[in-house]
Parts: sequence; structure tokens; C-alpha cells
Amino acid sequence: MACHSCDKLVSVAGLNDGESAFCPRCGHFLTRRLPDAYGRVLSFTIASIILLIMANSYSFLSFSSTGLESVITLRETPGAVWKYGMPAVAVMVAAFIIIIPAFILLLLLLLCIPLQAGQYRPWLIPVAKGIFLSQNWSMVEVFIIGVIVSLVKIADMATVELGISFWAYAGFAICFTLAISSLDRYQCWQRIEALQRQ
Repeated sequence: MACHSCDKLVSVAGLNDGESAFCPRCGHFLTRRLPDAYGRVLSFTIASIILLIMANSYSFLSFSSTGLESVITLRETPGAVWKYGMPAVAVMVAAFIIIIPAFILLLLLLLCIPLQAGQYRPWLIPVAKGIFLSQNWSMVEVFIIGVIVSLVKIADMATVELGISFWAYAGFAICFTLAISSLDRYQCWQRIEALQRQ
């Protein structure tokens, strides 16, 4: 395969489970062979789906100051931004923190279930392309970091209580990141090609 950093062609054949390949010229990471990689991705994906459903089912944050209390849920966040006269930002918030991650999770299920079962399906190639293209548009970890930074600033002005949804979304961010990082691009294409030849 070609190194993504310096374009040097490197042979990565013959990797054993747990081994990684790096470019001999620039040291850039190339690929990693994980034992039961697709079972691992499926586990993190299913956990992510459960946590995302929980994150949209309970209160995310509650604020109280001078006797007034306000509670917001994750699914109400884009609507709250819309009410403040920022419809474009509201659409982006909904897309980047809920819609695109949910779409990627669906694609991961469609990809990894056949790969784990060793069965070729005609949708594997477009689904894999969709995952690798859309994963850069998911802002799950950016959102949760932004919320934490905002809480530090708001804590001086109001009493903030973190709801079940906040912790569920934090867990979702971790599982989602692990699901994406466990899916090695090179090993995935190799597996699809091998199943296609059968």
C-alpha cells in the first residue's frame, strides 16, 4: 500500500494478529491487524446505539439561578439554537452531533455484520466508502468537549446539574470513537476483496 504521508509503496502482507505496520521512510502509521476486529467494531457500535438512544431520552443539563430553573434535552438543542435566530447553526448542530453519527452507526452495522459472518454482499463497497467519507463530518467528541468548556464558564453564574443524557452521550462519544478507530481501512478493503473472490 502507499503511505498516506510520503507515498512510499510498502508491503504490508503477512501481518499477524496484533501487529501494526509503519512507513519505513517517514514512520507514518499504515495499518493494524486486530484479532476479531469486526466483532469488536460491532460491540462498540451496538453500545453506541444504545447510549445514543439514552442520550436522546433523558435530560441533558439543568440550570438554576435566582429561583429560575431550565432543563434541556439533547434533541431540543438544535431547536433552542434555532429560536435564537441561527437556523444554519441549528441544522449543523443536529447533523454533526445526532444525524451523521447515527447514519455512520447504521453503515457500520451494514458493513460489519456480513464481514463478521464471512459473507459477501453487493452493498459492502458503497457502504465502506460511505463510512470512510462521512466519519470526518462527525463532531461527537468536539461537541462533548465544547459542552465541558462551556460548563466551566457557566458554573460561576448558575447551578448546573448534569443529567443522565450527558453521561450517556459522553459514553456514546467514547464508544463511537472506539468503533471508528477499530475499523482499519486497509484490512477492511482486503476482507471485502477476499470475500468477493470466493
